[in-house]
Amino acid sequence: MDQKPDFPIFPMHFRGLLLLAGMYTIAWSAFFKWFGEELIAWLAIQPGQVFDVPAMWYGNLGLVVGLIIFVSAFYPVSWVYLILAGLTGKIILAIWFSLGFLPDLDWNKRTGFHLIFNELLWLIPLILIFLRALQVREYLRKEEASS
Repeated sequence: MDQKPDFPIFPMHFRGLLLLAGMYTIAWSAFFKWFGEELIAWLAIQPGQVFDVPAMWYGNLGLVVGLIIFVSAFYPVSWVYLILAGLTGKIILAIWFSLGFLPDLDWNKRTGFHLIFNELLWLIPLILIFLRALQVREYLRKEEASS
């Protein structure tokens, strides 16, 4: 029978999710940075149109956010605020895409895919990981104070 420990633990698969989220964000942001025009044309589904959207800047911010999330996986309990910074960055990227790109590109299955699966869906595990890291950090702080 499994017994639940009396103290919170930070499971290794949470670190793996942080690494995966960071790499995934870096990969998509690299597409925006180095293949911005082609990616925007693909997202729009309308061939031949030219869009004046800041894909390179969006990619630059995404690279920074992805790197922050990736690095936070190495010491997630100590660097809990890096997880929060990555979470905030993902929210900023989602808002920027919604307000800066969607008015020009229109809502379609490709822009929906990008917004939902590349930005919004990652918020759920990042929030859960952040909350667990805070819980473990607080427990360790209380244990250190009682010693």
